[in-house]
Parts: sequence; structure tokens; C-alpha cells
Amino acid sequence: MFDLTGHVALVTGGNSGIGLGFARGLAKAGADIALWGRDEAKNHAAAEDLAKLGTRVQAFRCDVADEQSVIAQTAAVLERFGRIDSCFANAGYGFARSFLKTTLDEWNAVVSVNLTGVFLTLREVAKHMVERGGGGKLVATSSIGSIHGMRRQEGYSASKGGLNALVRSIAVELAHYNIQANCVLPGWIETPATQPLVDYKRLYDTIVHRTPANRWGQPDDLEGVAVYLASEASRFHTGDTLIVDGGYVCF
Repeated sequence: MFDLTGHVALVTGGNSGIGLGFARGLAKAGADIALWGRDEAKNHAAAEDLAKLGTRVQAFRCDVADEQSVIAQTAAVLERFGRIDSCFANAGYGFARSFLKTTLDEWNAVVSVNLTGVFLTLREVAKHMVERGGGGKLVATSSIGSIHGMRRQEGYSASKGGLNALVRSIAVELAHYNIQANCVLPGWIETPATQPLVDYKRLYDTIVHRTPANRWGQPDDLEGVAVYLASEASRFHTGDTLIVDGGYVCF
């Protein structure tokens, strides 16, 4: 049911953290992997790591906030692999700043990656899926911050809330083409991006005590949900927000 042999998955922001967790799970299930990232060194290291799992892997330098970059790199993936069966729009950006001191440029920098970047990525991949026929899977990485307040991260939280609405609407419009679209809402996951929070012991411990699973998540906790959403097992599952947070939100 979860065999992805012959499947081609595109993972943006796939060279570390949650994106690499998605990619590793997909590769373990047999999928070929296209990675997008802006850091060439990290792209190369991630591709080498994933290739050890025995599938075809190639990394592409792409800035998802740049429309021409997204268009060009979608074409590059198709030239290399011939198709895209699932797309995990995972690239994201955020920072902590008092709402009263956040500038318009800072706000736009977050929205351009977290919302506009996902729009551009899913639009270009969906064009291919519709033209090719046969359906496909579109997945966006949102956040539990999209459903509860995030002090000093209003731009991040708002961009992820908008992402949930975007994906629900995509799911409705593209269902006719047998394309399923869903969001994954990770909780507190230990990644390079969250390392400063991990190092802040008081906050780290507070989150552990607040989480029924009694720990922070790891990127490999996202492997299974990625395989499910890419596979035919999820062919009647669309327009949803899947929370992977160790019970943090429901407690």
C-alpha cells in the first residue's frame, strides 16, 4: 500500500530539518527525490545522504520566492525525472520580533516565502499534473502556529494560516483532476531552524512538559505522514490539516 517505487517526489526546503525528514521517508519507500534549496553545500550533502537509500536523487538550487526560479526549476526537475507525482512545499522562513517593531520589509520577507512561495510552487507543479493526467499529491508544510497565537511571530503565524486556506481551496478546485492537497502542521520539532529554542533550556523544558508525548519532535517523526500523503492510500483524503505535534495542541 505504501510502496512508492517509480514515484517522483519534489521536496522544497528539503536539504535539512523537516523537509529532509519528508524526503528520507519518501526515499525509504522507494520514491525518487528532487530537492530544492538555496544553499548549494547543504543541497549536495542532503542529496548524497539520501542517495544511500538506493533511489535517484538530485538537488536543484531554487528560491521559491522568485517566480522565474520556480518556473525554471520545475522544468529542470521534469527534464531530469520526466514527471512529478507529489510535491512537498516545505520551504519556510521566520524570525522573532515584537509586532510593534516589525517592518513592512520583514513582514513581506516572511510572506514571500511561506505563502507566495508555496503558491508559486504548487501552481507550477499542478500545471504539470493536470497536463499529464493521472492525478497527484500536493502537500504544504504549515504549523501549529497557524491555529494558535505566536507571540513575536505574527507574520509567520499569519502566513501559515493563509497557507491552510490556500491548500483547502486548491483541494476543492483540483479534486476533479484526482489531485489531493493537504497541509501538515508540525509541532515543536528539533531542527537547525529551531536550535536557538532548543538551546534555551527553560523554554525547551516548558514545551516538553506541555507536550503529552513528553518530548520535542524529530524530523524522522514526519517520515510516515509524508509516505502516506504521497501514496495511493490517501487518494480520498484531501483539504485537510494533519497535526503532527505529540499532542501539544489538544492538551
